[in-house]
Amino acid sequence: MPRTPSSPAAQAPVARLLPLLGLAHLDRPFDYLVTEADSAAAQPGVRVRIRFAGRLVDAIVLSRHATSEHDGELRYIERVISPEVVAPARTRRLIDALAERYAGIRSDIYRSAIPARHAKAEETDTTTPWEELGEAGEPDLSAWTAYGYGQSFVDAVVDGKLARAAWQVAPGEKWEEAVAALAAKVVVDGGGVLVVVPDQRDVDKCEAALRELVGPRQVTTLTAAQGPQARYSRYLSVLHGQGRLVVGTRSAAFAPVQDLRLMVLMHDGEESLVDPRAPYVHAREVLTSRSAIEGVSLIIGGYARTAETQLLVESGWMHELVAPREVLRQRGPHIRAAGDSDAALERDPRAREARLPSVAFQAAARALERGAPVLFQVPRTGYIRSLACGRCRAPARCRWCNGPLGLPADISTAAAPACRWCGRVDTAHVCPECGSRALRAVVVGTERTAEELGRAFPRTRVRTSWGERILDSVPREPALVVATPGAEPAVEGGGYGAAALLDTWALLRRPDLRAVEDAFAAWMVAATLVEPREAGGEVVVVAEPTLPAVQHLIRWDAAGFAALELEQRREARFPPAVHVALIDAPRAALDDFFAHTELPAHTEKLGPVDLPAGAGLPGQWNEAEFGPAQRMLVRSPLAGRAELGRALRAGAVSRVTRKQDLPLRVQVDPINIG
Repeated sequence: MPRTPSSPAAQAPVARLLPLLGLAHLDRPFDYLVTEADSAAAQPGVRVRIRFAGRLVDAIVLSRHATSEHDGELRYIERVISPEVVAPARTRRLIDALAERYAGIRSDIYRSAIPARHAKAEETDTTTPWEELGEAGEPDLSAWTAYGYGQSFVDAVVDGKLARAAWQVAPGEKWEEAVAALAAKVVVDGGGVLVVVPDQRDVDKCEAALRELVGPRQVTTLTAAQGPQARYSRYLSVLHGQGRLVVGTRSAAFAPVQDLRLMVLMHDGEESLVDPRAPYVHAREVLTSRSAIEGVSLIIGGYARTAETQLLVESGWMHELVAPREVLRQRGPHIRAAGDSDAALERDPRAREARLPSVAFQAAARALERGAPVLFQVPRTGYIRSLACGRCRAPARCRWCNGPLGLPADISTAAAPACRWCGRVDTAHVCPECGSRALRAVVVGTERTAEELGRAFPRTRVRTSWGERILDSVPREPALVVATPGAEPAVEGGGYGAAALLDTWALLRRPDLRAVEDAFAAWMVAATLVEPREAGGEVVVVAEPTLPAVQHLIRWDAAGFAALELEQRREARFPPAVHVALIDAPRAALDDFFAHTELPAHTEKLGPVDLPAGAGLPGQWNEAEFGPAQRMLVRSPLAGRAELGRALRAGAVSRVTRKQDLPLRVQVDPINIG
């Protein structure tokens, strides 16, 4: 039963709250009264319990006021869940900005940003000063001097000045050690540091590097693998200023680090950095928004560079940290290309034995003779109903919107290829690369089994790393290591003697906007695991040598490749050169949504088309009555991205008020468009 309040608070008795309901039309503040007994605890940023529409729900206090603009009678909050200010003002401001950017519901972002309360966690020690948790030494920052303007960047960060950099990690560089050194220096000088990485493997590497410089208890990790109590207690330690050195995965980007002076995001092209739940926020957007709002220095680092980061560089928002050419030549392996045409492989005697070009076979043999392992990178297996040129394998693109051509879901019919973005049928496609009219289905991934390599190298052990069986490391001894992109193990105490990048066409020709970018990044990661050229390290990429991505790999020119990729996106009007939103729903719901949504000027609608394979829409409906799940793509200039977000939010609210309950999904600037 509702409690009987004593009296309203003497000071600011009205609390403006945001109920955490996950409903678009209720994503707005509501006024409640605060009792004198709860007044001290019910401060902005605190979680409270309220009665809303007859049921008890959680809410966040946004502000306190002397009066309310609501004319009716106000309810009292039921109770303060905890006096902890779990959503400080800077976090609330960040979430407001992200909700507008992603056309999302703020309560959805709050649930991703703030761990659920655990009462036991509040009993743990989260207030002991960071300095008393261990001893920290003076770190060695010399690794940063190998990069152009690296020393001046480090000086700016240490001095507390605002500096932002796109860091291209040089081959052979252990990024975790360079990050740990700079992070330890900032924290020892009294600042806070936040490091966000894609997965647990990277967290472990970064944590191990940090523990070489500071005490084990002085490093705070935040990951999804932690239990509710551990995660909430560590969040409180960050909130109270004890956790000043934070390393974590995607959701750690929201960690409210006190006196935050440096944020680091590694490998921002990884899909794991995108929240799989609505509104599908990317950790890169969280950190760039925080950098702008809070005035915090930011590093976006990796062996490759995304087009999004390149856009930030070209706009002048951040600068480059790139090693000089002589450093790259000294540290990098010798990289060469071997043609991947079927005819060339058939003529090659080594190809008939191991399905490897001679140059790759010989590089592997030389590495094994030196006692070093050899890495074979192979793409994942799978099948996607997409099309490519039957002669040169160039992706088949729509002549109207440049989207990917594909086959209909029912491939037993004689239907012509159609664009997966705008839906137009193209019965007379001509390849712009070679002029051929022939089309072929693209199979993404083809197995180069360990058994085949074992037959070619009968005296050598074969190890595999993929799927559920990922190896963290392998000993430095003669062995063949077959791994998929992202699953390559490190070599203990050294590097691979050679690496062969196989079936590259399967990565390059995926029907995805980021296919070439992802392939280039995967190659760079594999190449950096190989010994430098002066030690005999070799990398053979089995691909056409004239391909721009291959040429940039040979030159180890991640910045140049990113600039080329961004320019091509501009010409084709692809993200990040434009702003894109995907709206998925049954056909009837799509028509209704756009009939009641006023889009900003200069936006362009493409579609509707059937959903790509694997992009199923949750929920159930009568397809005979409401139609199949389809997708509409909305494209907008970058200058209008905030307007588009607000328009889509208004459309979502409108459909709820009109009692439209068919499922509908909105994704703004998704990492994969397909």
